[in-house]
Amino acid sequence: MQYNFNEIEAKWQKYWAENQTFKSENNSEKEKFYVLDMFPYPSGAGLHVGHPLGYIASDIYARYKRHKGFNVLHPQGYDSFGLPAEQYAIQTGQHPAITTAANIKTYRRQLDQLGFSFDWSREVRTSSPEYYKWTQWIFIQIFNSWYNSDTDKAEDIDTLISVFEAEGNANVNAVCDDDIAIFSAEDWTNFSVVEKQEILLKYRLTYLADTEVNWCPALGTVLANDEIVNGVSERGGHPVVRKKMTQWSMRISAYAQRLLDGLDKIDWPQPLKDSQTNWIGRSQGASAIFNVKDHDEKIEVFTTRPDTIFGVSFMTLAPEHELVGKITTAEQKAEVEAYIEATAKRSERDRMADVKTISGAFTGAYAEHPFTKEPIPIWIGDYVLAGYGTGAVMSVPCGDQRDYDFAKHFNIPIPNIFEGVDISEEAFADKDKTVIANSDFLNGLPYKKAMKLAIYELEKLGQGVGKINYRLRDAVFSRQRYWGEPFPVYYVDGMPQMIAKEHLPIELPEVEKYLPTETGEPPLGNAEVWAWDTVANKVVNNSEINNTTVFPLELNTMPGWAGSSQYFNRYMDPHNSEEIFSEKAINYWQDVDLYIGGSEHATGHLLYSRFWQKFMFDKGLVPKDEFAKKLINQGMITGTSAFVYRDEDGKTLISKGLIEGRNVTPIHADVSLVNASDELDIEGFKKWRDEFADAEFITEEDGAFKVGREVEKMSKSKYNVVNPDAICEEYGADSLRLYEMFLGPLEQSKPWNTAGITGVHGFLKKLWKLYTPFLDETAIAERSRSEEEPSKESWKTLHKTIKKVEEDIENFSFNTSVSTFMICVNELSAQKCVSRKVLEPLAILVSPYAPHIAEELWSKLGHSESIATAPFPKFEEKYIKESDKEYPISFNGKMKFTMQLSLDLSKDEIEAAVMAHEKTQQQLAGRTPKKVIVVPGKIVNIVG
Repeated sequence: MQYNFNEIEAKWQKYWAENQTFKSENNSEKEKFYVLDMFPYPSGAGLHVGHPLGYIASDIYARYKRHKGFNVLHPQGYDSFGLPAEQYAIQTGQHPAITTAANIKTYRRQLDQLGFSFDWSREVRTSSPEYYKWTQWIFIQIFNSWYNSDTDKAEDIDTLISVFEAEGNANVNAVCDDDIAIFSAEDWTNFSVVEKQEILLKYRLTYLADTEVNWCPALGTVLANDEIVNGVSERGGHPVVRKKMTQWSMRISAYAQRLLDGLDKIDWPQPLKDSQTNWIGRSQGASAIFNVKDHDEKIEVFTTRPDTIFGVSFMTLAPEHELVGKITTAEQKAEVEAYIEATAKRSERDRMADVKTISGAFTGAYAEHPFTKEPIPIWIGDYVLAGYGTGAVMSVPCGDQRDYDFAKHFNIPIPNIFEGVDISEEAFADKDKTVIANSDFLNGLPYKKAMKLAIYELEKLGQGVGKINYRLRDAVFSRQRYWGEPFPVYYVDGMPQMIAKEHLPIELPEVEKYLPTETGEPPLGNAEVWAWDTVANKVVNNSEINNTTVFPLELNTMPGWAGSSQYFNRYMDPHNSEEIFSEKAINYWQDVDLYIGGSEHATGHLLYSRFWQKFMFDKGLVPKDEFAKKLINQGMITGTSAFVYRDEDGKTLISKGLIEGRNVTPIHADVSLVNASDELDIEGFKKWRDEFADAEFITEEDGAFKVGREVEKMSKSKYNVVNPDAICEEYGADSLRLYEMFLGPLEQSKPWNTAGITGVHGFLKKLWKLYTPFLDETAIAERSRSEEEPSKESWKTLHKTIKKVEEDIENFSFNTSVSTFMICVNELSAQKCVSRKVLEPLAILVSPYAPHIAEELWSKLGHSESIATAPFPKFEEKYIKESDKEYPISFNGKMKFTMQLSLDLSKDEIEAAVMAHEKTQQQLAGRTPKKVIVVPGKIVNIVG
């Protein structure tokens, strides 16, 4: 019977779907195990062979855990809001919901054909109102909370209001805005409703504030830092500028220390933990106040080196700092404004990364040194960021290289405050070797003592305080887009009001255009039906707004990370319309046991998700404050790109072997137009790139046109994408699954080479052939032997395979398992093993990796239930334990022959057997040995 993989795979995929084989229950007596993939964004391009790598690994583990008797939750869904669908809608006028649904259909087909054991009954889509109802609900919970620093957790805003009513805010220890005035209980009572709401916004965990954002005019939206590459938008490559806008923000900074501490109790990759640690950026130092001369203004700076305060020779403000406009002199105004305008065109990421460019402008104003009272010039420079620290630094050029380079460039003095250090060439930043000099009361002190004394003296002056600072900024939560979660917010007297839970979800309205309005409002400003009727409790036409009972709704939408920050919990109870999840479901599943996804999400999705989880823990909604115990970052499968080379005349393309010495430009060619010998299909290329239809192609002597090759990220834009549909059609999904695991360790990047898949496909054919007695009704003799006891060698092969595969899966070393299967099948084939007692457990071992063929073989072995329900084979050491030993028999230390002896023999029995052997008698020639040395399991040495 032939191995017809296409037929077999279609058969079992249909069986799993119809029988809901992988559906998990929330009320099981089995131990739970939750395996999660980072859910995909369904793009129009569909999957390429690099995408399934992590899914295959998680599927192997999920199937393995089912075999081990666990109740496994292995769900899948779609992160289906996003900018690409919106941009496509702008270009074509097609509603993003339509293109998203079409893309999801393609993804689902491709995922199904790869045989993943997902529980599709729990599918979620972030763009579904049934799902984002709960994203809106969480937003409301965050809005109605504040962070109590005394209890170190989020609490209901009503508890804060109670404090205000009883005693005002003088004794409130909260994470809040900096500009809060002290008020009494009586003041609070006398405040208007709007004034109270304005004060509460300064304490809420999500709040409205004027924030510096990355604004992309071409896309008409704010972009997160990780959506900007080299100063332009990742999507489309459009310019990005810094702009101040009123935005919703999340007070993630309240959780900075807890986010750091939590990293110690989760099993996540160290590089990812390091990324989050650096992003949070905890530093210890002092907040120091510098008065501005001839102004009532003050400049607050945070410094980790208060010990160097006598080395300050200038101050640097971020160009966006609110004081710049107030303190800049008339003479410097034009220069400063021009500099600010130029800086606005650079992203924060570019400004942080660019350490070579030195630029700045003098404001004309001076600050006063807290101790010497000397004037200090105030500059602006784009190496200082408004969003980091206070947006101002006390510049100590002798101790900081960027300050040093800035001072050198603008001829600002560089006083030396370090004893015995030469700063003529560069700054000195070695804290441990620091001895302070030229610094009044700090002279002669090492770093730590000088730091403590400087803080003490600043506090005495009332111009500073010791402080722990975090680099982590509050997260901007508004996007000027259409295709995102609507906020459950309407405005009364300009103040945000939340819509009650029973009226959720607030669904996206229809709009004619997906671009911002002509007056610059977000795309929702184009909606005609987008106002909130507080009497009818429903969305109504904008024309009905009367600011009495009908009010305007929020025009921004939530960012992409909103929907991905709680999806793992929603999977536990995805169809619950009354609660985000039931208490029973969350208490059973608790958290994710294994999470697999890309390392690129280290400081985006994963940090924000941890923040939401900790908030939900504070509110008693979840039992764990970390959502995933273990995380694995799968590596990337790279593509082998193909290049043709264009001559400098622009009209000639030159074969790879002829480009030496020429000035050529490499151009990507679609890999589908290149054969295994790196030869380009010239006619196909001309049709594909019509601008080269009339180009001259200079070929090799044999007439072939050779392309260049380079390993790059697999990407549609590089034309090096391999479609899994074609691989499955030619070799089958089981071959694809095995090959992706065989390529190398899960965490490492590895290049794709389609030619390599023939090896694992050949293995599957050999595995299939091993089961001939159960596949071919004419194999009567083999079938009669199948019920016999396996040979000792076959038992050994099976059990060493069980041991290795179990160890490999537990250690996520899936590539070595594939090698083990190959060795096993080769050995069993050589042994002519047809025993059911070996072939049944082997099918189970293979099942997590190649589930389709395993299901078919299991069925042919006579089983009516899915192999997914079969228990994992138990390893028994007795089968791999050697029963015999080949002993070297030595005479006076020289080996003369060997003997196969049972390991069960005693020392005396070994000696007797050796002495009785005819070769021993020949060696002794009638002599009696002086002694016989026997080391059981090792050697026998006859002396004499």
